[in-house]
Amino acid sequence: MNDDVRIAVILGGPSEEREVSLATGKAVAEALRQNFEVDLFDIQNEALPPGLDPERHIVFSALHGRFGEDGGIQSQLEAAGIAYAGTGPEGSRLCFAKEETKAKVEAVGVRVAPGLSFQVPGSLPGSEQISRLGSSFVLKPDRQGSSIDLFMIDGLENLSTVLDDLKPGHWLLEKRIRGRELTVGMLRGKSLGLVEIRPHDGIYDYCHKYTKGLTEYIFPARVEPAVESEIRRAAELAYAVCGCRDFARIDFMLNDKEESYFLEINTMPGLTATSLLPMSASCAGYDFPQLALELVMPARQRILSTTATVES
Repeated sequence: MNDDVRIAVILGGPSEEREVSLATGKAVAEALRQNFEVDLFDIQNEALPPGLDPERHIVFSALHGRFGEDGGIQSQLEAAGIAYAGTGPEGSRLCFAKEETKAKVEAVGVRVAPGLSFQVPGSLPGSEQISRLGSSFVLKPDRQGSSIDLFMIDGLENLSTVLDDLKPGHWLLEKRIRGRELTVGMLRGKSLGLVEIRPHDGIYDYCHKYTKGLTEYIFPARVEPAVESEIRRAAELAYAVCGCRDFARIDFMLNDKEESYFLEINTMPGLTATSLLPMSASCAGYDFPQLALELVMPARQRILSTTATVES
């Protein structure tokens, strides 16, 4: 189809989410081979791999977590003049910091889960700050994905015990919104289908996300049309105000009153045939190879547009 372009899929990386990245990268590469020549680059550190050709390669970074989603690899690709799919450095950096993202999204009128961020070592949140969040909490890394180190905590005493044992890093404490967990995929700024996530014991952590049979997924989610419209509009607003590009996945909670709360934006969501973004895309008629093509075509179009401008 596009014999003048090769797709360089970069996978692996140095973060705690390396194994997730390997699965994503291999699945995307296999799907892209239906339309492109594909080269795989498994990296171990925070540097571009040798062998990338700015004249031929479009990069699809399948890196999750540090360096992949925090704007690191995007900055290096731009400095090297290499085209790539996905959100740019500033949008990636913003969306990697969950509480900062929520502040940006709340400013345009989207309801967000109340929370506060803090660092360890540093100053833990005080009792006055915590009290406004109620007595049931979600504690998670502020700058990490894949539901690693996710805590559901009831009661101030239990929270105090967990806080005392936290490892160093950036953390986010949120009011726990009880209800239905929903996610929606984004392509080129437009929302796709809603997916409901139903972990069998109510906690969608790393184990439930990546262990077959522990979570039920319903897509399209069965919600009232007005609720769906509200969530899709909120997702599109969040995507735009945070400077996202090409694709993303956006997470929400829906409480018992059917009020939706924005949680976070994933600029590099998991991408195997059974991941959440492909589920969302399937509601709009995309199979996995079609979705993979849609993920890289905007970068291809940017190259063509730039070439046409230069030639004119």
